[in-house]
Amino acid sequence: MGQTPSIPRDPSRALEIIDMGYSRTATMSFAMAFEEILDGPAMHGGTQMFNREDAYCRNISLLYKYKREGDRERLLKTLKEVIGGFVGCSDCPMIHFLPELMELYPEAKVVLVTRDPARWWDSFSVFGDADIKTPWSKWAFELFMAPVPGARWFPSIAAGFDEDLERTHGLTKQDKGFLDKHNAWVRQQVPKEKLLEMDLAAGWEPLCKFLNKPVPNKPFPRANDREARDKFIRQKVIQAGAIWITIFSATVVAGHGLSRFWKRSCC
Repeated sequence: MGQTPSIPRDPSRALEIIDMGYSRTATMSFAMAFEEILDGPAMHGGTQMFNREDAYCRNISLLYKYKREGDRERLLKTLKEVIGGFVGCSDCPMIHFLPELMELYPEAKVVLVTRDPARWWDSFSVFGDADIKTPWSKWAFELFMAPVPGARWFPSIAAGFDEDLERTHGLTKQDKGFLDKHNAWVRQQVPKEKLLEMDLAAGWEPLCKFLNKPVPNKPFPRANDREARDKFIRQKVIQAGAIWITIFSATVVAGHGLSRFWKRSCC
């Protein structure tokens, strides 16, 4: 967890808790809390997308493709492959598949982490990086990341984020009132007896009581998901740059060799 993605080792473990708090509501901290309470791996979406192997990231991308196409059978099958063995999950992409997760794991409970909407927007509006979502920047980012395993699927996954926003909320971008809209939608989807709403500062007790687990004798986890994301981006930009330098260098060397061969052949 954190910079290292949790990977399930026991596929028989079923999903027990879904964090439906939107991005910038301590999603990484709650994923770490799930692991502590339930003694099993939790899927923090950002950590998985940014650090897992290429095939796993491709499957995440396929989730949005199948939902877009209305292919429910392949959507549920792939979702089970992506989430199988995790005891908890938080953050995108799983928050975009709540109805499907509830269908696959009817015993799972849902926690909705709330936050002051104004403070959330101050944090998210920077985190969202709207200035890099122009058509040109999207195309450039997709091209730049194309040779990087895992990261090459992120542009299509990010497009899925936008599709879900429009499909679920009828919006093309988040605004200051979006957190309330998202939270209201979650309340409509989840039976009251399976939903816990809690504040960021509430600590262990509400969550442990909800899951019928003892309170750990340690502080509640505190993690900075923006810091983790920024570190990932720096790493992947460096990796992509190195790959492109190798590609260009190989092209130049190959071109020079072909040129010399051509000159010798013509003489």
